[in-house]
Amino acid sequence: MSGPGFTPEQMMTVAAARALTSDDVCFVGIGAPSSACNVARLTHAPGITLIYESGTIGAAPKVLPLSIGDGELCETAVTTVSVPEMFRYWLQGGRITVGFLSAAQLDRYGNINTTVIGDYHHPKTRLPGGGGAPEIATSCGEVFITMKQSLRGMVEKIDFFTSFGHGDGGDARAKLGISTKGPTLLVTDLAVWKPDPETKEFMVTSLHPGVTGDAVQATCGWKVKFADRLEETAPPSGLELATLRDLKARSDHD
Repeated sequence: MSGPGFTPEQMMTVAAARALTSDDVCFVGIGAPSSACNVARLTHAPGITLIYESGTIGAAPKVLPLSIGDGELCETAVTTVSVPEMFRYWLQGGRITVGFLSAAQLDRYGNINTTVIGDYHHPKTRLPGGGGAPEIATSCGEVFITMKQSLRGMVEKIDFFTSFGHGDGGDARAKLGISTKGPTLLVTDLAVWKPDPETKEFMVTSLHPGVTGDAVQATCGWKVKFADRLEETAPPSGLELATLRDLKARSDHD
């Protein structure tokens, strides 16, 4: 399931990158979010400000960072601040427009688990944990999520609430006094999803080239809802693909 000349993962990264603008101040997660944010920076959104959890502001990495402690981030940043300042002044101060996260487990309302698979006290798998993601999920203006689809990852009920999305739907965030928008976009390797305005359940708004609705349902653990006007995601442009491949190639080389 890939179009000519690009993979599902490349389509996912490019589609996620397109959601960002030069006006955004973006809190970037490592992995797929970092790839998408840097493709945006190097193509249509040169003015974007990328912030990583280690305190680097305005990072412009030439290679994709291996972690938030990668020296590439500090060396290319406009400035680096302490982690307490990053969270208190920048994040909790409402200065970040978009938080870009990934997930080990995700439910239909954009709630994220990156803590544990199985029972908390007797886990099947112990995951890396939340880090700054719980604060990102509540304090950024809105949250974008990117992840590969699988029955293990997209589940009816997550095993642990690491990062709060839309809770059990509707106005769950407002009831808790959370004023930010929460998850407004989910980009997978198969489709683009957006929350229903009322229920806040993610629904498919665009299928990537060559992908069927059945393929989306087969890799999702809940009953998928599709938008009335279902679109097809525009394939990656030559520039988008070349930029992503160049980033990856430099990262692999270094």
